[in-house]
Amino acid sequence: MDIPFNKPYLTGRETEGLERAFKNLRFAGDGPFTHECARTLEKFLGCRRALLTTSCTHALEMAALLLDIKAGDEVIVPSFTFVSTVNAFVLRGATPVFIDVRPDTLNFDERQFESLITARTRAAIPVHYAGVGCEMDSISEIADRRGVAVVEDNAHGLAGKYRGKWLGTLGSLATLSFHETKNISCGEGGALLVNRPEFMQRAEIIREKGTNRGRFFRGEVDKYTWVDVGSSFVLGDLLAVFLLAQLEEMESVQARRRALWEHYFAGLRDLAAKQGLGLPVVPAHCEQAYHMFYLMTHSLAERTALINHLKKRSIGAVFHYVPLHLSEMGMRLGGRPGQCPVTEDISDRLLRLPFFNALTHPEQDRVMAEIHAFYGT
Repeated sequence: MDIPFNKPYLTGRETEGLERAFKNLRFAGDGPFTHECARTLEKFLGCRRALLTTSCTHALEMAALLLDIKAGDEVIVPSFTFVSTVNAFVLRGATPVFIDVRPDTLNFDERQFESLITARTRAAIPVHYAGVGCEMDSISEIADRRGVAVVEDNAHGLAGKYRGKWLGTLGSLATLSFHETKNISCGEGGALLVNRPEFMQRAEIIREKGTNRGRFFRGEVDKYTWVDVGSSFVLGDLLAVFLLAQLEEMESVQARRRALWEHYFAGLRDLAAKQGLGLPVVPAHCEQAYHMFYLMTHSLAERTALINHLKKRSIGAVFHYVPLHLSEMGMRLGGRPGQCPVTEDISDRLLRLPFFNALTHPEQDRVMAEIHAFYGT
């Protein structure tokens, strides 16, 4: 594709960091670069602890372990999300209870939340879709009152805010993604953000294969041993080298992505109004992370035709999530048609446009010109 949907971003400083790492001869996880990434995130977000992981998927699996999720428990998750959001809890034996999304922000619909809580509900997983914050005040109030833990899936939302507070600092736990499609990336990577002190020590143990290795290296015990369940969730230091270079450029990356997002919005606003197309909705009390830009077409057939129109002109545009409750696995776990009508509708019509750090305004203009041509304007 001349204009791909995504293109990984390089700051230009990654090679310098790798040379330093090669001289250190320290490549395993929790090396100097891993620690520096964690400190950078903690300082930026003001969270109690940031633990670098190999993926957002692994961060979610750590959250499920920390909450002692087990067979018979229920976890409320949006159907319109990536499979990791639910898989992490199903792996522990939980039953997912699928909640629909709001038709405006496409976020976890807080208005349905309380009605889905039962005596078996252990956790809720709001996903900040496209880096726009869920209605966390309402979600948190209901969850606190009903004794339900909140884990923010903030894969899209690093540097986004809800009512002036950073996304990822509003739940008991939160997860980040540094996959190559994200604003800040290292190819594959993630982080677990710990916002409650009672989870801090055990989170470290679970991440280190169930051992108290961290205490050993701090000189708190004379040897380390197996003390809990866990797995190898630690991000290698070479990937942390790459990630640190990106984190250090976060302010400029976010400014660039904001300019790209606003250029799309300005160029497609009139067309959307005339043709009845949907554009992203960002409530006034949210500061989005500028993770993606999408159009909402009228039908699946129209979206397919537009994708093909752009593809023939070497422009990559893609759809997004297939409803989890209608997937083969989702149906086995109790999903049924009509359970999440908004999700079922918008998943057929949403089209994501090329959006990456190195995208240029002329390339955006070409994308928008082809969309205008498709609609005959």
